[in-house]
Amino acid sequence: MKEVKLADNIYYLGVNDRRTHLFENAWPLPYGVAYNSYLINDEKVALIDTVEYGHMEDFLERIDDILDGKTIDYLIINHMEPDHSGAIKQIVNQYPDIQIVGNKKTFPMLEGFFGIEQNHYEVEEGDTIDLGTHKLNFHMIPMVHWPETMVTYESTTQTLFSADAFGSFGTLDGGIFDDEINLNFFEDELRRYYSNIVGKYGNQVQKALSKLGGLEIKQIAATHGPIWRCHIDYILDKYHKWSSYEPEEEGAVIVFGSMYGNTEKMADRMARTLSENGVKNIRVYDASKTHASYIISDIWKYSGLIIGSAAYNGGIFPAVGSLIEKLKNMYIKNRALGIFGSSSWGGGGYRVLEKWAEELNLEHLGPKAEARCAPNANDMELCDQIATEVAQSIKKHNTK
Repeated sequence: MKEVKLADNIYYLGVNDRRTHLFENAWPLPYGVAYNSYLINDEKVALIDTVEYGHMEDFLERIDDILDGKTIDYLIINHMEPDHSGAIKQIVNQYPDIQIVGNKKTFPMLEGFFGIEQNHYEVEEGDTIDLGTHKLNFHMIPMVHWPETMVTYESTTQTLFSADAFGSFGTLDGGIFDDEINLNFFEDELRRYYSNIVGKYGNQVQKALSKLGGLEIKQIAATHGPIWRCHIDYILDKYHKWSSYEPEEEGAVIVFGSMYGNTEKMADRMARTLSENGVKNIRVYDASKTHASYIISDIWKYSGLIIGSAAYNGGIFPAVGSLIEKLKNMYIKNRALGIFGSSSWGGGGYRVLEKWAEELNLEHLGPKAEARCAPNANDMELCDQIATEVAQSIKKHNTK
């Protein structure tokens, strides 16, 4: 790969993964993912994070090419998750005198994953390491999205090495910096990454943004996705909005679980009513067919949410039940909510949705719409009322 620099003596060492199907063995990667690492070749040499184990060979060769016989003095561990720490043991074997820089929560994980107990260099909030021309400052951002996560700020070039914060799914296909890529392509993968990986930790993200707000930042170098140097306000604004659980756009997501099509008919009816009430962005998902990560991403994007479920063994349809548990774990809020369902010999789906909304302190709009067997004309009128109230709430939210 051609040499890529963020600034004088600061090198990009990222690798692309187009083979892994599921990130964390959970989230689909149709466009792959990049693992980003960085090297500062100053009077002292610092390596900032590593890469996933399976991409280690190319990574190590590129370090050798840049250093041309020099050693690495410091390994900065911003985040211990194995997709970024996978090459640590090999780095330590190759550079046995290297100082491993982390915080007090880093080193128990380092020992647990790799059994490395030597050459620990513990840093606290605001500590500095002087490399020569470049100065590294450390700031703790716990639970964004692991407890040991920190960021490294290089004050000479005003570059923030941000760990997983501000990252994205998707490989870097030639373009590495934000001004070299089509951001429209990355926007959905940015949101899908945030909402599914970081989304639960909105309060912690808000605290991190407040802490980092006092820094002059000219570049953000995350461990996934593009390097931000021209559209920093764009990604910071996204993180402010997402971590506040505020929708980006006027629109609605309708999600349903249906065995024989009756609940789906109710979903389609409400979609039409939303449209008649002026809602243009409408996404209708069968929870059994679309992976939850895409549904969750659109729920983060749009201001309305309508969820419906058939009854299944006296409870909720499994795919819908799995989705609402994820949303509960992420503390979703600030959405115009509607719920509906269908049953035959026994109910359960609607009841579970009611309880879920109550536990999240989400008010669901409109009347109770739970069809017995196939929906009749009265059931469809109830669906119209729910969709109308959701549409009105969406419009009201966006005129504040």
